[in-house]
Amino acid sequence: MHPDFRIVEGAYCNDILSQPQALADTLEGLEDSRTLQTLAKRLNRGEFRRVVLTGMGSSFHGLHPLNIDLLGHGLAPLMVDTSELIHYQRGWLDRATLIIAVSQSGRSAEIVSMLRANRSRATVLAVTNTPDSPLARNSDACVLTRAGEEFSVSCKTYVSALMALKWAGDLLCEKSSRRCRRELAQAAPIVSDYLLRWKKHVRSLAERLRNIRQLFLVGRGSSLAAVGTGGLIIKESDHFPAEGMGSAAFRHGPLEIVTAQTFVLAFSGAVKTRELNTRLVRDVRKRQGFAEMAGDDASLPSLRFGAGPEVVRPILEILPVEMITLALAALAGREAGRFESATKVTTTE
Repeated sequence: MHPDFRIVEGAYCNDILSQPQALADTLEGLEDSRTLQTLAKRLNRGEFRRVVLTGMGSSFHGLHPLNIDLLGHGLAPLMVDTSELIHYQRGWLDRATLIIAVSQSGRSAEIVSMLRANRSRATVLAVTNTPDSPLARNSDACVLTRAGEEFSVSCKTYVSALMALKWAGDLLCEKSSRRCRRELAQAAPIVSDYLLRWKKHVRSLAERLRNIRQLFLVGRGSSLAAVGTGGLIIKESDHFPAEGMGSAAFRHGPLEIVTAQTFVLAFSGAVKTRELNTRLVRDVRKRQGFAEMAGDDASLPSLRFGAGPEVVRPILEILPVEMITLALAALAGREAGRFESATKVTTTE
C-alpha cells in the first residue's frame, strides 16, 4: 500500500511552506533599538552577575546557539527551562540577573509564573511572537519575531525566534548589526530553495522510514537546537516516539539498542566536531541500523540544505526534520500537526 501524500497538505504543512516569508518579515522588523543598546552597555559594564536563558519546549532548545555565542564573548550564561527556574532556581531572580526569555505566545503557564515571581527584580529581555502578551508587556526590552499566526506545531515561529535570538545576541555582544543583518538575510532564500522540492523530500524520506520503529536525532554544539526541537515536533506532529540527544550521549546507552528498525539522523554541524558525528553514523550502520547525515554536504537531497553563513545553519537544520514529520504522517495516513490532546499554548503547568 502506497502512502497518500495528499493527507499531509494541511495547515501545519502550510506553515512550514510559509517559513521563508516569516523569516523575511522577522528580519525586516528587527531594530537596533535604544533599549537594546542600553541593555548591551549595562551587560558589558558588568552590571549583571549572571545571564539566564530560559524558555519551554522548542523555545528552550532554540537558545543553544545563543548560549554558545555568549560563551564566546566571555560570559557564563545559564540555560534552564522556565519550570525549573521558578521552582528550583528562584534565587536567580534578583537585580543582578539578566533573563533572556523566549516564548512564541508569551503567555505559557511557566512564563506567566516566572514574571509573577520575578516582580521586576531581574531585568528581562523577551523574544516573542505576540506583542500584547504578558511577556512582552512585562519585559524591560522586547524583540518581536512577527512570524504570523501558527496552526499548531512550532515551525515558522521557531525559525523566526532563532533569527531574533541571533540578532539580539550580536547586539548584546556589541558586534556589527549591519553584518548580522546581511548574513541573516541569506536564510530565507536558502529555506525557500529547499522547500521548492518538499514533495520529493517527503517521498524520499517516507521510503527510508517505512519500517522504522526507533528514531533518534543527534548532534553537537548549536545543532542541539534542531536535535531537541526535532524530537519534540516529531512526537507532536506524528504521535511517533523520537528522541533528540547529543551525539556523544548516544554512545552512552542508546547505541546498545540499535537494530534494523532504528534510524539515526545526525547533524554534521560545525567543522570542529563533524568527523565525530560522521564516525557515529558509520558505527550505527555497522550495527545494522539506518543512519544518515543532515547538512549542506549530505548525500541525500532530502537531508541536504544549501550552504550559507554559519549563523544561519541552526535555522536550516530543522528543515529535514520537518520533512520527516510529513513523511511519517503520510505513512501513518494522518494529517501531520493536528493536535488531539495538546494545545498550541500550554496554560497548565
